[in-house]
Amino acid sequence: MFHDRDLDSVLTIVKHAASLEIRPRFRRLIEGEVEEKKSSIDLVTQADLLSEKHMTEALQARWPHALVVGEEAAETDRSLIDKLKQADLAFVIDPVDGTFNFQAGLPIYGTNMAVVVKGETVAGIIHDSVLGDTLVASKGSGARFLREDGTVNPIAVAAPADLSMMVGTISINDLAYEERRRVAGNLAKTKMAFAYNCSAYEYWLVATGKVHFIGHYKLYPWDHLAGVLIHQEAGGFTARFDGSPYKPGDLTGGILSAPDRDSWEQVLREIVHA
Repeated sequence: MFHDRDLDSVLTIVKHAASLEIRPRFRRLIEGEVEEKKSSIDLVTQADLLSEKHMTEALQARWPHALVVGEEAAETDRSLIDKLKQADLAFVIDPVDGTFNFQAGLPIYGTNMAVVVKGETVAGIIHDSVLGDTLVASKGSGARFLREDGTVNPIAVAAPADLSMMVGTISINDLAYEERRRVAGNLAKTKMAFAYNCSAYEYWLVATGKVHFIGHYKLYPWDHLAGVLIHQEAGGFTARFDGSPYKPGDLTGGILSAPDRDSWEQVLREIVHA
């Protein structure tokens, strides 16, 4: 079983792993601590591997029967993703979201942690180990900004705006050339487009109202489950490109987050599909 009060225990595990395995390695990676996975921009570091191991062991010690789906573990066992749909309790981890930025010394990365109960995301955490700040949400209880100094504030998405006044991003790195060019051209219809190559920071910005929309074509659960719940609990609207809800285990269909349904439809029509 998982209760709202258990979220504090999960947050402690995330923070401990970040302070022990991630933060000390930032801008201090040595030769042999960075490896390519599929390409020169798809990387893994010792910070990813050791922090995921730390969190996995701590979660399994506290919840022995829970499924733990870490990004690096799923690299070697894709069946873990399918098990998300049926698991009574699961934890989904992206230990260092934004690994390319991390290894390059850019402080634009974070740790994502989602709690899934019987196929539904019930809690989400995005932790910034550089500043020690965290976004946290429990389903039906809103989303909060927890500062390192202990200050807690509710968060809210941006007010709806016309597309020409919106700021946002659609992640296009994995698209074929012509598709990348089409979507990038459509982004010129907005006030400003940006790209951080980090889902954690993108969800942070859209959930706290600093930008209007974010969109992705890849749907790996460790990239999106925590952020989607936080965004929804902050008052936003998120759905796959076909309008269906995003659920644990979904891997296709694209995903888009915006302040409300009308804004979502405008971005989908004018940027994703135009």
